[in-house]
Amino acid sequence: MDAQKAPAEEAPTLDQARRQIRRYGLESDPQAVLVAVRLMAAGARLGQASEVHFSRFGLSTGRYRLLADLEDSEGEKSPSLLAASLGVSRATVSGLIDSLEKDGLVLRRPSAQDGRASVVVLTARGARKLRDLAPDHFRRLQAMVADLSVEERTVFLDLLSRVTRGIGVLTDQ
Repeated sequence: MDAQKAPAEEAPTLDQARRQIRRYGLESDPQAVLVAVRLMAAGARLGQASEVHFSRFGLSTGRYRLLADLEDSEGEKSPSLLAASLGVSRATVSGLIDSLEKDGLVLRRPSAQDGRASVVVLTARGARKLRDLAPDHFRRLQAMVADLSVEERTVFLDLLSRVTRGIGVLTDQ
């Protein structure tokens, strides 16, 4: 295979990681660095692919995640809880809600528990959108990991969970 046409998942190589570490005079484990770098690259590629995927349904990844979160929460949730569960800022959630509300997929209404607060509600149209995209969406998700056995997926989920717990070191002061 031509080196210039090598799939992104094969770059960088372990040798490249070793060279970079030597160049900077570091004592880092090249394999650990390579795993992290490839995971970051895979995350970026997955993010781009997700946007293409959800655009088929007139959504973005964020808009889909918010709708799915609402559906999982019995169709109703406060904006602050949505922001927390999606791992985004309140401003980001507000923008997502605005665009979804404009499309008739969600609506805001006063909270039954606290009239000063509002909740976001999944509309029938929003629920129908999720139901309509589900067959294609879940088929593609399953196809994405089709090369992994059940045992490999089990191990992968464990590894992914452990790596995810370590993500915070990138943002620690």
